[in-house]
Amino acid sequence: MLTRLGAWCGALAGLAIAVPGAIEAFTGESAPTSFVLGLSPAFAVPLLTVLHLRQAAAAGTFGAVAYTLNAVGLGLFGGAAFTLNLALFFLDEKVAGELLRGPTMVALLGSALVFAAGAALFGVAMLRAGIHPRVPAVGYLVALPVLAVAARLPDTPVTSVVHVVAGGSLVWLSVAAGHGTDPARRPCGGTRPRR
Repeated sequence: MLTRLGAWCGALAGLAIAVPGAIEAFTGESAPTSFVLGLSPAFAVPLLTVLHLRQAAAAGTFGAVAYTLNAVGLGLFGGAAFTLNLALFFLDEKVAGELLRGPTMVALLGSALVFAAGAALFGVAMLRAGIHPRVPAVGYLVALPVLAVAARLPDTPVTSVVHVVAGGSLVWLSVAAGHGTDPARRPCGGTRPRR
């Protein structure tokens, strides 16, 4: 049941990143797309847990460290995305600019860097473990860190492509996890599932 719920949440997170990203390529950032993007990280948390549980035995200590850093980074960056997209977006530009000075800017940049490092390490852990499909694992490894670093850049077609690739990777990983063996039901000492 956890696997199925995590997969559904992950698919929702991926769509909440990819669809607004694709729309913003043509319209620019808007209140509805900003709202959806601000909520997307919350839905990624269950998927991250399911992905880790499915590969925990094969990923070993490195995988556990990568998962932990990615989870902490996702929590921090999720808070930053929520703040930027659901609070500061709706404020006057001058007021928002004043709020983003000093320690607030340092905290937002720090959260993006921790998330980028965690996503990169977790992407490497997925590739090393070989449990999840390789293409979306590479997408996770590359697109999510770029997405975090590009969060404060102006919206361009390039940032829209990054959103679509990152979201598409999450959807693909979610579908694969939802159709795989539930780690809670796998017998101890069982063989690794085939790709």
